[in-house]
Amino acid sequence: MAALLRSARLLKCSPAALSTLPCVSCRQYGVVPEQRGLVKDEPSVAVRSKQAQQFDWALAKLDSSVRRTGRVTKTLLLRIFHDICRTGYPSGNQALLLLRSCGSLLPEVPLAERIELSQQIWDKLQELGTTYDVSHYNALLKTYLQNEFRFSPTDFLTKMESANVQPNRVTYQRLIAAYCEVGDIEGASTILGFMKSKDLPITEAVFNSLVTGHARAGDMDSAEGILSVMKGAGIEPGPDTYLSLLNVYAEKGDIAKIKQTLETVENADILLMDRDLMQVVFSLTKASHQQHVPEIVEHMRHERGYVPDAMNLCLSLITHGHEETAFSVLKSFTGLLVESQTSDSPDLGNFFLRHCANMDKPVENIVGFCKDLKDSGLHSSPLQFTLQCALEAKKTGMAVELMRSMKEEGLPLRPHYFCPLFTHYQKDKNIPGTLQALRAMQELGVASDVDTFSIYILPSFPSVDSARTSLKEAGIDVDGNILIAAELRTEASRGNLAGLFSLMSSPALPNIDLSAFRASLISGFRGLFAGLQYFCCSGPTEAPFVYLYDSINVFIESRKCQIGSSLLFAENVAYFLYNLIDSLNETEVHSKEEQIREYFGLLKNMNISISLNIFRGIRNILESYQVPELVKSPFKTIRQYLCIHKLERALELKTQYETDMTPAAYATLINLCCRHDNAEEALKLKMELARKDSDAALDAQKYVALVRVLSKHGKLEEAIDMLKEMKEKDVQLRDSTIGLLTLTMNTAAMKGDANTIRRLQETIFTLGLAKPSSNLCSPLIACYLESENYAGAFDATVEVQKQYNQMPKIHDLICGLVEKGDAELLQKVMEFLSQERGEMMMLYDLYFAFLQTGRYKEARKIIETPGLRARPTRLQWFAEKCIAAQQMEPLENMVDMTVKLFECDRDDMYHYLLRLCKETNDWQKAEATWMKMQEENLAPRERTLRLLADILKNNDKEVPFEVPEVKEPIRSDSMGMVLSPAPYDTLIKTLLASGNIEDAMAVKNIATDHIPGFSLSDNANNLLIISQVKRCQMKDAMGTLKGMLQADQVPTQLAITRLVQGLASEGNSQDIQEAEALVKTLGSIKLSSMLFVNNTALAHIKKYDIDSAVELLESFYIQNTENQKSSISFVFRKVLDANNDAVLDKLSAMAERLCNHFASYRAATDLFLIYLDTGRTEEAKFLLQVPSLTNQDIHTVYTCFLMRGYFSQRSVRTLTHFSTWRPLQHYYFMRPDMCRMKYCMFSPSLSTGLDKDFSSAKALYERMQAEGVKADELTLKRLALLYKEAGETVPFEEPPESFRFYADKLNKQRSESMEPANN
Repeated sequence: MAALLRSARLLKCSPAALSTLPCVSCRQYGVVPEQRGLVKDEPSVAVRSKQAQQFDWALAKLDSSVRRTGRVTKTLLLRIFHDICRTGYPSGNQALLLLRSCGSLLPEVPLAERIELSQQIWDKLQELGTTYDVSHYNALLKTYLQNEFRFSPTDFLTKMESANVQPNRVTYQRLIAAYCEVGDIEGASTILGFMKSKDLPITEAVFNSLVTGHARAGDMDSAEGILSVMKGAGIEPGPDTYLSLLNVYAEKGDIAKIKQTLETVENADILLMDRDLMQVVFSLTKASHQQHVPEIVEHMRHERGYVPDAMNLCLSLITHGHEETAFSVLKSFTGLLVESQTSDSPDLGNFFLRHCANMDKPVENIVGFCKDLKDSGLHSSPLQFTLQCALEAKKTGMAVELMRSMKEEGLPLRPHYFCPLFTHYQKDKNIPGTLQALRAMQELGVASDVDTFSIYILPSFPSVDSARTSLKEAGIDVDGNILIAAELRTEASRGNLAGLFSLMSSPALPNIDLSAFRASLISGFRGLFAGLQYFCCSGPTEAPFVYLYDSINVFIESRKCQIGSSLLFAENVAYFLYNLIDSLNETEVHSKEEQIREYFGLLKNMNISISLNIFRGIRNILESYQVPELVKSPFKTIRQYLCIHKLERALELKTQYETDMTPAAYATLINLCCRHDNAEEALKLKMELARKDSDAALDAQKYVALVRVLSKHGKLEEAIDMLKEMKEKDVQLRDSTIGLLTLTMNTAAMKGDANTIRRLQETIFTLGLAKPSSNLCSPLIACYLESENYAGAFDATVEVQKQYNQMPKIHDLICGLVEKGDAELLQKVMEFLSQERGEMMMLYDLYFAFLQTGRYKEARKIIETPGLRARPTRLQWFAEKCIAAQQMEPLENMVDMTVKLFECDRDDMYHYLLRLCKETNDWQKAEATWMKMQEENLAPRERTLRLLADILKNNDKEVPFEVPEVKEPIRSDSMGMVLSPAPYDTLIKTLLASGNIEDAMAVKNIATDHIPGFSLSDNANNLLIISQVKRCQMKDAMGTLKGMLQADQVPTQLAITRLVQGLASEGNSQDIQEAEALVKTLGSIKLSSMLFVNNTALAHIKKYDIDSAVELLESFYIQNTENQKSSISFVFRKVLDANNDAVLDKLSAMAERLCNHFASYRAATDLFLIYLDTGRTEEAKFLLQVPSLTNQDIHTVYTCFLMRGYFSQRSVRTLTHFSTWRPLQHYYFMRPDMCRMKYCMFSPSLSTGLDKDFSSAKALYERMQAEGVKADELTLKRLALLYKEAGETVPFEEPPESFRFYADKLNKQRSESMEPANN
């Protein structure tokens, strides 16, 4: 074919046009890239599996972006590209996905950059071993066409032939389009003739290209005549054909012909989408006929998806230098955006302003756009936003000019506007740039403050003196006080206390507010109380108590004037006592019992109290040293009979030893009675237990077993009493026990006892033992369905939905009505579903019922409803149901019917079908499914191909496609060949993933023998680190990390995290510090800011060096008092999980010290939240009694709690309990400014904990009114709904807007309050 084309007239290509492309030359891009280099070995199954996962991930990311915005950002595309390259073995599917994204999906990227990007991707993936087939060449052709790149079709075909890739019909179609783009009808005709000779079908796409080709060749008559030719060939012109005609009219500026064609299209009942008309707008603008754009815009119907398409049109126009036209298009659809705007401060046009800034559009034009947007009320602060974009893009000149415009308009200029510029210059140590920005600040009249100098300016200079010199030489005037304060802060933060003292001792030091450098100064004096601790923790060991008593008196008398309060002293005394007792062994504790008691008396006489945390620690130590005698009882015999389920003998023994029965023995005996279905005896035993020990409680499983047997035997009231007792004794239900409750109610459903089910459900949900769920609510509906009482089932469904917001068994109800043919009741059910769940969900419910009952004709009508979109979770639900029941017919029909369903993942659908084929071992159906997939032109994922191959292989059938298998390393001398590194690396990663380090290293040695310079890839080394950590080979893991860094490889976040955590578990703090130093050389890895701090502390704790852990964490928070975002929840959680009360006591005391002495509340907040989430209410209460916290900053702790959205079920319940705690309640009632805080305590309960519980919500609302707590609109909206559902009159004016409106408003208010809460 290439030779045939050489005899024809070659494509006219302008070298001058190509030379204008940046970094693009004719030599580089004039022809298709050649497949060069050796073809690498096929990757193994493990690698292909990884490729499939990465392909799914990349596809999901790109698909999500295209679905939401209709475009892909270059940043996202490059991120996916680099992630794929890091694996070392990109697949063909991944290459195809990347190439297809380099065209019109990148409207923000200039055409030349798109081409360069596609070339980069092609070359790199080919270098990594990707083998290109015809689909890749076709994708590259499409990229060339979309980016208007001129190339030689002849050379393109030549390169394909040299790569042994045969072109197909799509290739020829796109080559015809390339010829037609430049008006070369002769070249297009040559390919067209070749297609005819090969009997390849001539599709509508070919005719559309010919319309464009004739028009660009100047023959409009022939272009228009193509439509007649199409009809003669039996092809009816469609929307794409008319769009091609409209585009060529637009290029000519023939608006009359455009209007005539639009009228023809409308009369022919052909639908042109808004997106099609936008292409006409783009063609008009590019051809300098933008005056006709408004007339085309008027024809747009603003259909679904209009806004993102219009935004992409604006971006493309800006990219091509037509921002004025883009702005007119923007203003044409801002009305739609205004309708969806929920904020009081509009910000429409952000995307437009950002792209103008990124594309370096003239500042005067941008300022004009901003003025227009603000005057139109479309944007509240356009200039400020554009300035932000310019600063983010590091466009200094544009940023300064924008600030000049802001100043001219009287807008305030803030010092922090310059911070991004200073940060950029500071990173590069660009002193001239820093001075330039400072000069601009002065010219604009913006005063620099201490923060600006200390954080951004001074670090750019080698020293403060050099900064002074440079500022003076540049003629920049700086307030001396600000510079000195910044110098003080810098010296303090660096820990240079000598220099700091020298500065502060200087007579020339001006009067500077301490708050300017208070936080930095605190870190320099963090050892202030070290002497005091040493004093309390030393002394003669022979008589520690007497010595301490004398020392206490001396110390108090000598330090009264300095301390002013005995709080700090008492704290150190308590620590001394704890450390003393902790250092004694059991024998010493017993021998010194009298001395310990004497010391307690001394403390009491001195009015010194010990904190609760330290008391708990001492108590735990003393209790652990007690060795109570083993209790010998006859219950071992009873337990033996219980184990073999001998109930009668166990009861006899119980009677014999009744006086010695313990609660545990009763509980076991009650459980055995329940197993034997003996309700009378079980209830009798429970009553006996209650008489003996009213506080004794059974575990959840035994309570539920008792409820089940009692309700089964008609003792409903007694069963309900058991549920109430569970609530009173705070017995928590787990998922397994909730399942037993469902089973209990299902037993009643089989008997048709709806009353029992209702009573049990009402009790369970009202008491809050379990949340309403579909499983717990389903027995009531099942009770009616069992007797085919569908009207009763529907009434029960409505009842459950209104009370508990659940709709179980709805599929079974609809199926029953369809089979029964009760159209009237079915209509009522559909109306109810539409009202409660929306029309689309109702249609799916009806669709699945028709499929289930074999009404496939009716099902097809439902699924073809206009506007219906795929709902993957609903489709998966029915597919899984069919697979579980092995129902092939309804599943196969669903797959066939959804072929044209919008956004339906066809690979998922066929995968469901093949899964059922494998379950039933139906290889004939699987083979037929494979044929359907080919007819649908579907590119299946690796998992689908693998599943199909398994089915065929298991039935000894030929697999019609290649499924690569794992290849063992092949010695070069056995087959006369040498493998590339890929198979070795793949096998090594496979072995490491299974934890087989020895075999992996053996394979590495083989590879090293055969391939000089062989080394493990990044991924393999990361897997090796993780595997070594799992084996506790920490020394080897550290060596692997060092080797990676020496080889310029980048370890993953997971590998570093696992390594550091492993080192902490061994108590190796030294290696953690070394790892931290190594990782700091890598700037690209995003690790938790507290990873090394937390794990170093845990390493100290592991080595029983608790003081070092406390000192590390305490010094960290002292040095970072202004940063309250660093959390040590991980440390608290680990300590609590290990039940290490001794460590917890010291950490708790540390948190209190940070609150008391340094106004640092983050550690206390973390501990408070951990206490709440683990149900330690008393400890949480005690924490709130810290004097400084109670007096001034309890609001900060609660605000942090609420703003973080930290509402687990338990924490919401605990917070509700806190709102009734008298000391806290008194505090808030005495503080008028804390009304909002009171509401914050009520709000989680009202909106989260009491949903659908009208009586509780009503009582809580009345209490809020009585206490003067004002509810916001969202809470009132929810309350109004509860009142309506309960049939009561709403006692207040219901907010008129939607729930979403008030939720967004509340979220905004909370986000705005985050900054003051943190500060």
